[in-house]
Amino acid sequence: MPSIAAARASPMPTVNGDVSSPHKRRLRSNSASFDDPVCNTPLKSCSPLKSKSPRRSVDDSPNRNRSNVETGVSLSKLKNSPKKKLLGSFSDKPIWNPTDSEQLSAVKEALHVSPLKSKSPRRSVGDSPNRSRSNVETGVSLLKLKNSPKKKLLDSILDKPIWNPTDSEQLSAVKEALHVSTAPAMIVCREDEQKRIVEFCKQCVEQEKAGSLYVCGCPGTGKSLSMENVKGCLAGWAKEIGGQLPDILAINCTSLSNTSEIFNKILEKSKPNKKVNGRSTALKQLQQLYSQKQQSADTKMMLVIADELDYLITKDRVVLHDLFMLTTLPFSKVILIGIANAIDLADRFLPKLQSLNCKPAVVSFRAYSMDQIIMILKQRLMALPYTVFQPQALELCARKVAAASGDMRKALGICRGAIEMLETELRESTCTSTMTSMVRVDHMAIALSRAYKSPIVDTIQSLPQHQQIVLCSVVKLFRKGKKDTTIGELNKFYLDICKSTLIPPVGIMELSCMCRVLGDQGILKLGQSRDDKLRRVTLQVDEADISFALQGIRFFRNCLQ
Repeated sequence: MPSIAAARASPMPTVNGDVSSPHKRRLRSNSASFDDPVCNTPLKSCSPLKSKSPRRSVDDSPNRNRSNVETGVSLSKLKNSPKKKLLGSFSDKPIWNPTDSEQLSAVKEALHVSPLKSKSPRRSVGDSPNRSRSNVETGVSLLKLKNSPKKKLLDSILDKPIWNPTDSEQLSAVKEALHVSTAPAMIVCREDEQKRIVEFCKQCVEQEKAGSLYVCGCPGTGKSLSMENVKGCLAGWAKEIGGQLPDILAINCTSLSNTSEIFNKILEKSKPNKKVNGRSTALKQLQQLYSQKQQSADTKMMLVIADELDYLITKDRVVLHDLFMLTTLPFSKVILIGIANAIDLADRFLPKLQSLNCKPAVVSFRAYSMDQIIMILKQRLMALPYTVFQPQALELCARKVAAASGDMRKALGICRGAIEMLETELRESTCTSTMTSMVRVDHMAIALSRAYKSPIVDTIQSLPQHQQIVLCSVVKLFRKGKKDTTIGELNKFYLDICKSTLIPPVGIMELSCMCRVLGDQGILKLGQSRDDKLRRVTLQVDEADISFALQGIRFFRNCLQ
């Protein structure tokens, strides 16, 4: 068998003794073409001076007649270009002499830009090509900018001189203006709610008809403060129409020694000379008074404002039920306004009123937003003839409080704490510049951290996820006005939150163990019961601390809103 090396060394086929490969045949054909007499004509040599570049040979092209117009246009553009004109203007003038003072001043004056002639982007809005189309939109946006709370706050601060915190009179005036007990000259951001309450009272007085109204909302949303304004509005309305103002009885239920004492207060107001004897209670005498036409004819309309109404909630709920039932008696002249934090108090604790179609009307006070808190702070500081806070400091306070709870009382306390931070800084330093005299952002940040950042906040943030879900469930449950609950009811809220986030829940026994762990840390308090589901659970910390601790997690922030 022949070897591979021999096969490689075998000669290729030849033609007339030559190698007949395609490459060689191609070479032979090329050489033969050069031997052709037609192809042996010598080429003309081109002179370098006569050779034309492609650009200069445009006129020699076959399309010369067609492209004459285009060529003329391009040449005219070249002559009339800005660069050509600029170059020609420079070449026509002599070079200047920079040592000549007159020439130097003339050049500087020509290159100087006057600030009066320059237009800012805002002043140049009218020069835009879409001027006619965007005039309305531009006017609306500028109007919003001028009327925004931040813009108004900045303008009011810049118009006043900076205060002197070392002056004891100024310091006491600022602290008094920011105190919770100081009633503002005008209540802002609650005009709609006050109008609804006043209209309800006017309707009842005009028709001489009893009625009940329930005012609810989170703490620090202006419920009690608005009622003071409502009383003033009713007095002005009665004076204007020449009518008779109803007797007004304002009661804070936390000051009552027992829950049934509220009926004694109402009886004393309606019948001052009548005393309660041992045979009948004040409630029975009131029921008798408003059940007979002759006795009720001698009494005036009476407006009863019961603040902190949830303190009247007892195990049998009798006192709360009897209080609202006074407005349903046939000849009753009681206008009852109850104030509490729970939104659904009437639904849960007064089901019989709903069956009798005597359910009270409801007016809800929502938590303050950031812009509303800024407006209220500005309104309180407006009476002062000097500037105390930097605008950024007030905005930081409003933003943090609105995100946590919307409690205006909390915002006022934080502002007072920021002033105390400034006092401490001035005592420790010798610098007394105007900027150090104002309450800055760093002062407000320290006050916010002291108000919200407590050891319990650190504890809540370090808890496992399921224990944080338990606390979130407790806050949502207690926002409905409850003071305590059972582990069984808490488990329902816990399961709902886990289901909404696709987190596998734990069993009821593990939930009971987590509640015991939270009780050992002082966050919850557990009652005693043989059945774990019936053990009572009470919250031992402020709800705002839990909201502040969990607001950094988007899921908990959405759950608690």
